[in-house]
Amino acid sequence: MAFSSVSSFSLSIPSSRSNSLSFSTSISKNPSSSPQFLKLPQQQQQHDGRTRTKRRGMVVMMSVEAGVGVMATKLGMMSFFQPNGEVVPVTVVGFKEGNIVTQIKTDATDGYNAVQVGYRRVRDRKLTKPEMGHLEKAGAIPMRHLQEFRLQSVDGFEVNQRLVFDELFNEGDLVDVSGTTIGKGFQGGIKRYNFKRGPMSHGSKSHRQLGSIGAGTTPGRVYKGKKMPGRMGGTNRKTRKLKIVKIDKDLNVIMIKGALPGKPGNLLRIAPAKIVGKNIPKN
Repeated sequence: MAFSSVSSFSLSIPSSRSNSLSFSTSISKNPSSSPQFLKLPQQQQQHDGRTRTKRRGMVVMMSVEAGVGVMATKLGMMSFFQPNGEVVPVTVVGFKEGNIVTQIKTDATDGYNAVQVGYRRVRDRKLTKPEMGHLEKAGAIPMRHLQEFRLQSVDGFEVNQRLVFDELFNEGDLVDVSGTTIGKGFQGGIKRYNFKRGPMSHGSKSHRQLGSIGAGTTPGRVYKGKKMPGRMGGTNRKTRKLKIVKIDKDLNVIMIKGALPGKPGNLLRIAPAKIVGKNIPKN
């Protein structure tokens, strides 16, 4: 395959074949030959605490956590009375056996820094052989859930290290909590997006219907992202900057102010809150 150049500027790349690939500002190819493609190398840059990966003109932003976190189980909600008599609605979060470091990823081995944490011990037959092999390599117990915490540095972490919540967080700290919301099934626009209903009188023919979803001939279609009836809930959501009200070491539970995603028994991911100027650079 040969390329001819019109401009004086050209770049030649040796190939395993007898000929070479030549690129220039003006490229012409032989129509009888089949097209060939050159895979561009990936480049990674650090920008604002995020890893930016360039791949064929596409930029992928990978978020970096403010610090390592843990996984927990939602137990329910209750009212907590402060010493001054103030009543605070809190969510009680418990911990099952786990929160053990199962793998440490570095720039040299994986292209980024991260700590993989396992949670919730299960029986051996509940896991596949590849999963068991991965955990046995780290010397860890069989665990159901594995999640990564992408960090700027992984210094100080060791494989099979147990993460204790009260050593990572204190009362009064702000955390970001992620979880799967309660599934509501297929719902209409009123329940899903808080739309207003029409008149409920006898003559009305639009009580809870959605109404118009667009114009006529122009544009002749429904715009993408139009709020319409559909499946509601059952998605991953993050609630940011929630305050830790109480840490009970005896009961092995914590109390977080406000509501958390999901129902009792749901898996939660707790990480330090990202605060610009404190643990996230201002620039």
